[in-house]
Amino acid sequence: MKNKKIIIIGGGVIGLGIGWQLAKAGAAVTIHERGQAGRGASWAAGGMLGPIAEAHIDELDLLKLSNQSLARYPEWVDELETETEMSIGYRAEGTLIIGIEPDDAEQLRHAYTLQQDLGLNVEWLSGQEARKIEGALSPYVTAAVRCETDHQVDNRLMTQALQRAYQGRGGVLHQNSTVERIVIENGTATGVQTQDGFQAADTLILAAGCWSGQIKGLPDTIIPPVRPVKGQMLALRMREGITIKNVIRTVKARYPMPVYLVPRTDGRLIVGATTEELGFDTDLTVGGIYELLHGACEAVPGIYELPLIETWTGLRPGSSDNAPILGKTPVENLIYATGHYRNGILLTPITAYEISKLILTGETSETIAPFHLDRFSKEQGL
Repeated sequence: MKNKKIIIIGGGVIGLGIGWQLAKAGAAVTIHERGQAGRGASWAAGGMLGPIAEAHIDELDLLKLSNQSLARYPEWVDELETETEMSIGYRAEGTLIIGIEPDDAEQLRHAYTLQQDLGLNVEWLSGQEARKIEGALSPYVTAAVRCETDHQVDNRLMTQALQRAYQGRGGVLHQNSTVERIVIENGTATGVQTQDGFQAADTLILAAGCWSGQIKGLPDTIIPPVRPVKGQMLALRMREGITIKNVIRTVKARYPMPVYLVPRTDGRLIVGATTEELGFDTDLTVGGIYELLHGACEAVPGIYELPLIETWTGLRPGSSDNAPILGKTPVENLIYATGHYRNGILLTPITAYEISKLILTGETSETIAPFHLDRFSKEQGL
């Protein structure tokens, strides 16, 4: 591998994670990131590791992949924290999905039944039982589902750790380095064109998040169907008497929109997130922040008194079916690792392990086989 040059397009958690694993194996890896490493969707995320809470009947392959990635998180955390000598804020308190209005409880019961049918580890709680776990919850909470194995990680700390680990293994990182074109000759990817000229590579990995479909040079038939999905978020500072330990998610049959609250070890409380199909728009809006605060205060009324310390937006990379695009493409030496949508942080370990293994061995595992680009052409009967 030492004589093989690998270029990764995109320096978020996916690109950095793959790069770290490959550099550990002795490969010569270079990452080109259009902005600052890890400061896109990776930085904006909530850090929830919630395959159970996110489970849908029509996304069973994704649920399986998510559970496999979650199962590898303890190994991932130990490996990364040992190598970097820093914490990435992994917490295993679990998640509570709560319902407040009667219609919410009905919707929650429907989701709970589905989770049970799928054999997932969930527990039905009354409002009173939920408040015994989280005393700050609203007295109007009527029911909850406890997902004990849905955890969280501090995505910003993990991003910083991955950059440190990658560069510590000799990985080269070019920030503010836009890849203008992927160069393909006779059906084989040979390198990239950047502002500094042509950069040759034996293997290219496209991990540019929502920008993956914007890079020139790809044949129309293999442009990844990835779009930006805007999310507005905010952070509060918890105070004594107004704290939570579990991730809290609301189910809403009506207004306001569902929200999640993610407590951080440093005292921050992350509140998210809107889901807006507005292209590459990243404006914060009064309406978006108002809806987040409205939903959060309805779930935990005490946060009305908490200081608001940060607001931001991020652009999730959503694919056509909201599942990641992983593995080989019809172009030789071109690998995709993009389209992770709402699950980029959750799927970072499995993506990094499996894509690096693919490059090192040339073999596609059964784990990522369902997420090949060709599934879209199969759906269209092409």
